[in-house]
Amino acid sequence: MTFKVPPSDLVDRLVYANRILYDQGIVDGLGHVSVRHPDQDGVFLLSCNRAPGLVKRQDIVCYDLDGNAVSETTERPYLERFIHSEIYRARPDVVAVVHSHSPSVIPFAITHNPLKPVFHMSGFLGSGSAHFEIREAAGNSDMLIRSAYLGEALAKSLGKHNCVLMRGHGSTVVGTSLEQVVYRAIYAEVNAKLQLAANGLGAISFLNEEEAKLASDMNDGQIPRSWNLWVTRLGQVDIGA
Repeated sequence: MTFKVPPSDLVDRLVYANRILYDQGIVDGLGHVSVRHPDQDGVFLLSCNRAPGLVKRQDIVCYDLDGNAVSETTERPYLERFIHSEIYRARPDVVAVVHSHSPSVIPFAITHNPLKPVFHMSGFLGSGSAHFEIREAAGNSDMLIRSAYLGEALAKSLGKHNCVLMRGHGSTVVGTSLEQVVYRAIYAEVNAKLQLAANGLGAISFLNEEEAKLASDMNDGQIPRSWNLWVTRLGQVDIGA
């Protein structure tokens, strides 16, 4: 494979995506976000094994769909890069992926209750979240997606959904752009908080699928407004040379 250097603006946006997810409390020292290489099939960009809030330009590595680095690096990769590689392999429509352990989502993963849209900002959850049970693929394990086999199993559980909950672990969301997947990761957590709060008040009137789709389509046109706010909120950030 003749490696093509990814566009510098995409590298910068991926750095900012990492920083935004940390600033918004979706990731901490762990978690990761990736994006497809726009000019090379079967390649995606992902940081090396770095805390998202510390990621810089020089940390961004290009990987193939087997999880092998195709750009020069001496850094250790994320163990769970197979989350990203196997979803990209299974879902040609997916351009970006976020894996996180955002705390309000975890109760839904461990009780097999789907996230469903409680307000217009989470219309992307219109079909509900999928659920991944790692025991079905690996028996007892450390819960991590540490192989292509487990990544493939996760991708199968995700199916056509935009979000998959991972029992005893966290969640993974997908999107058609880097900005969209960051938005979805943030609002999956917001929706989880609201859904948990509403559970004790009575029956929840969720958005139906048509309402959710209309809301999601509308929100996609507004994502740049939120993205610009999130970037501005970071202030002067050293994203590397």
